[in-house]
Amino acid sequence: MNSGLKLLTGKSFALILLVFIGASGCSSSEDNIKAERRFLSIGTAPPGGAFFPVGSAIAQAVSNNRGELPWQVSAEATKGTQENIRRLNSGELDFAMANAAISYFAVRGEGGWEKQYSIRTVMTLAPNIALFITPKSSGVKKIADLKGKRVTVGVAGAGFEFFVRLILQAHGVTYDDFKPLYNTQAGAVDMLADGSAAAAFLGGAVPTASIVQASASQDIHFIPFVESAKQSLYEAYPFFFPATIPAGTYRGQAEAFPGMNVGSMHFITSADKDENTVYQFTKILYENRAEVVKQHPAGKAINPKNVIKDTGTPFHPGAIRYYKEIGIWPEELAPASAE
Repeated sequence: MNSGLKLLTGKSFALILLVFIGASGCSSSEDNIKAERRFLSIGTAPPGGAFFPVGSAIAQAVSNNRGELPWQVSAEATKGTQENIRRLNSGELDFAMANAAISYFAVRGEGGWEKQYSIRTVMTLAPNIALFITPKSSGVKKIADLKGKRVTVGVAGAGFEFFVRLILQAHGVTYDDFKPLYNTQAGAVDMLADGSAAAAFLGGAVPTASIVQASASQDIHFIPFVESAKQSLYEAYPFFFPATIPAGTYRGQAEAFPGMNVGSMHFITSADKDENTVYQFTKILYENRAEVVKQHPAGKAINPKNVIKDTGTPFHPGAIRYYKEIGIWPEELAPASAE
């Protein structure tokens, strides 16, 4: 009787042990799956500009084509480039949309940045073609005429001053020469319409919605850049590029306008983001770029010539690895230096 009880107890113990081991194995497997799952966040900007829809399209394209990678990719509305750079630095974001002019100074710790931020380019995206516009009735014909006027120069804290100040300085004008007003692009158009601003600095991907709106409601003058001023900016900063707005883009625009790219939209990450993650992300995004184009025309900038364009912020090794693999990274093009 005692031996039978002992045998039963032994069998029961063995059975319980097997169940425990099996349960532990399942729990461990589930824990491993959870541990492998990665949440990748993309910082964009407030809704209304191009950063938010393009960043969202990037997140969707990568999510839809990640294969077996255990990624969950999401786009997050932020205040824009400056916040994105700081949150990449703190590890709160994995990737971000940014303006190349602002990134240029951040990576060097210049232009008001309190330190050098270790950010890296993943790919260069669409150009940001911007200019000063004014109602033809204002009497403002050239940038020097902005002196003494009320001029909208972007949203406060958005970072427009990183390129607007440089453009003005190249034309012999400073913020002290006029009354700078801070507003959204839509708000700036309203201020032009009601006469509370004489001119506005507007731009983005062409056609820019705010300029379409402004030219639809009144006759608009595109304030020209002085050629010598443009050349000095091209020579001094790698994020300024020539950019022409084709004739007929906006109502009343009879001739092509020789404008400027004042800092391309680009996709960035932190310097310490692991190489394989950046490589895989770059590969998936580039190979499925047509999905981004379906969501926003700025996606057309994800092409062999443009994505590797040097705007002054070093490229991440993971991105370089992929571009070399597909043969679009020129051997003579060293990673951009922040020195």
